[in-house]
Amino acid sequence: MTAPIQKSAAKTKAAQQVVTGNRLIDGVVVYLDAAGGWTEKIQDARVAEGADDLEDAVATGKEGEKNRIVVEAYPIDVTRGPDGLRPVRIREKIRAEGPTVRMDLARPVGA
Repeated sequence: MTAPIQKSAAKTKAAQQVVTGNRLIDGVVVYLDAAGGWTEKIQDARVAEGADDLEDAVATGKEGEKNRIVVEAYPIDVTRGPDGLRPVRIREKIRAEGPTVRMDLARPVGA
């Protein structure tokens, strides 16, 4: 199953998108970089400039799936602010920034 290209960027201030996925070997969130590789840092992500560039970036992400580097590569809306690139949607903010709870309060699995 493939994720559709998000259309919401045209309706918001987030006129920019990056491609994200999860690295197959360890599940870590990664972003497509300008060299066609994958980075764990959203700040190093390739920002798509226009529809054609986004289509090319998504195709590169799908190639990463085909080569079993990443799982479910798809585009996300981002904004560029004083702190650099930030995802627009809450789900993607959590994926980019990590857990929303303190790890010392986490319950062990099976507890």
